Amino acid sequence: MTAHPLLSYYGDDLTGSTDVMEALASNGVETVLFMDVPDEALLERFRHCRAIGLAGTSRSETPDWMDENLTPAFRWLKSLSADICHYKVCSTFDSSPAVGNIGKAVEIGKALFDQPYVPVLVGAPQLKRYTAFGHLFAAYQGEVYRIDRHPVMSRHPVTPMGEADLRLHLSAQTALKTGLAYLSMLAAPDADARIDTLCADADGLVLFDVDSPESQSHAGRQLWRLKRGGGWFVAGSSGVEYALLTAWTAAGLTEGRKSFPLPGRADRIAVVSGSVSPTTERQIRHATQNGFAGINLDPLELLGENGNAALERAIASGLNSLKRGESVILNTALGPAADRGGDIDRIPGSRHHLGRLLGTILRRLVEEQQLTRAVIAGGDTSSHALRELNVQALTTLLPLPQTPGSPLCTAHGTYAATNGLQIALKGGQVGSDGYFTQIRDGRQA
Repeated sequence: MTAHPLLSYYGDDLTGSTDVMEALASNGVETVLFMDVPDEALLERFRHCRAIGLAGTSRSETPDWMDENLTPAFRWLKSLSADICHYKVCSTFDSSPAVGNIGKAVEIGKALFDQPYVPVLVGAPQLKRYTAFGHLFAAYQGEVYRIDRHPVMSRHPVTPMGEADLRLHLSAQTALKTGLAYLSMLAAPDADARIDTLCADADGLVLFDVDSPESQSHAGRQLWRLKRGGGWFVAGSSGVEYALLTAWTAAGLTEGRKSFPLPGRADRIAVVSGSVSPTTERQIRHATQNGFAGINLDPLELLGENGNAALERAIASGLNSLKRGESVILNTALGPAADRGGDIDRIPGSRHHLGRLLGTILRRLVEEQQLTRAVIAGGDTSSHALRELNVQALTTLLPLPQTPGSPLCTAHGTYAATNGLQIALKGGQVGSDGYFTQIRDGRQA
């Protein structure tokens, strides 16, 4: 890269990666998200970007996988010489020692960047995520819950959150100690001196509280002030970017809010969903009442010994709906009551495989009906499904300020059927009830 990037980042799943891209692009920081480490020719196409992302799957992977895969990924990101390198995790921080271990990822980054400590920032008021004195809170249906009492995340099918104190939560994942830059410390008149003292003694992680735009601004100023030459490794949600944007704006490093033209309504779109979230369930039900055909798929049939036949039936059903002029949603679970997760987990590697199968279904629908717009629902699903569409990079086409973290993107690559495809990638708990119709109609609200 000839330009000096402000930031590089690794997203632990695909929807989280587009969340960062949306936050930056919306505020005038041109950003590209690569699916894999790009070759020089692909990188050159995006040399103008001030932020470079790499989409990963570590949220659903083991610590051994992280050792093998995060080390080269972080090494490539470090080679970009960005001011800050961010390991991006979900704003609900759901993780465990065995799956999506955030502590393990921090250990790898800390060692590679040779830092005495790693700053961690999770709160993001834009996403209705808040941290106060180290405890995480998140909104759901208009109410704010401590994360261990959250109606969805406390019952996550893979990594349920049973602890709201993030220092205790991390202590089960790493031997590194976690210090805390709490709210009143960040707001104090002598905040710089107090933060410097805290960080001077740190040998692990330092968590920065964020519960409001004011504390977000304080935290962003500290992250930017504390950075050092040669790259500065940090971890956390897209709250990292939202916080840094306040510091970059103050320093005149950003172009400010950017406007995006509305792409308009698509005649038909296809959606595949592997989410079991009640939020996605409401979105599917809303869509099927507003012009979408809904197709329920049996995940165990897709994963079974006659899976190829089940796959072809699913594709045929989707094509039939599209040929009738309908948009279509194919889902493997209509809400928590239909969750087959226990049975799925008895089949080794089944969750990743199911995501790839949904990606194959979507690719075939896009190819055969020459669709220009599509959606993948489910954070883990998106990470594995998009790779089946032969997409190499994403940029932001239309941010969705009312439901941040789920923008409409433009796909780039050498595969003709999906180069230029408009695609949205939605986490299970993200979006309003009308999300799928909103994407079909190409509107921001």
